Amino acid sequence: MAWIFVLVAVVFIHELGHFAVARWCGVNVSTFSIGFGREILGFTDKKGTRWKLGWIPLGGYVKFMDDENAASVPSKDKLARMSDAERAGSFQGKPLWQRAAVVAAGPMANFLSAILIFAGTAAILGTQVIPAQVKVKPLNPALLAGLQTGDTVTRVDGKAISDYRELALAIIQSPKRELTLDIARDGAAKVVKVTPQLQEFRNGACKIETRGIAGVEPAGDSSLLAGKQE
Repeated sequence: MAWIFVLVAVVFIHELGHFAVARWCGVNVSTFSIGFGREILGFTDKKGTRWKLGWIPLGGYVKFMDDENAASVPSKDKLARMSDAERAGSFQGKPLWQRAAVVAAGPMANFLSAILIFAGTAAILGTQVIPAQVKVKPLNPALLAGLQTGDTVTRVDGKAISDYRELALAIIQSPKRELTLDIARDGAAKVVKVTPQLQEFRNGACKIETRGIAGVEPAGDSSLLAGKQE
């Protein structure tokens, strides 16, 4: 049932975008509906807009005073019967830029809400940081260079790193190029020099690309980077 809640939330934000900009442009909105079909519950606000919930929660719509139906097809008969004052509050009576703004407001509301949700989640929960403590694979450049399981890399070529992803990126980008690694081992600082091997692979476009590989992986929970080895 969780998908229904997510769908309703997405539809509500989308239609609220249309509604808010329409109201801002002075368009009279007759109906704001979440779902289609027979009305389950609803109310009418002081501006005459009917807010309702339909029994088929697979979408929604905002209906303007000059619409023929929920698909926002303009009604020529309604427009013909309107006074000049009423026509000024119709969707079709608005300038092109305002109509375009109302139409674009729905998807824009979804786009902005997605940014806010992800930003809010990151601000509240933070981001995952994997320490640059390594586990060394046998018979590889890292082992031959003297790197040991449990070593924590603190700098690469003199540049401080904060987590394993930064170490992995440095290795991937440096095939056949010697890297100077400052490490912490049992409370002591050491320096090792590692030259990542060149590895060829095919990308999603089936083109051959290259990367560096040194034979290390996170020493902690390797499931956080499943299949990740540099």
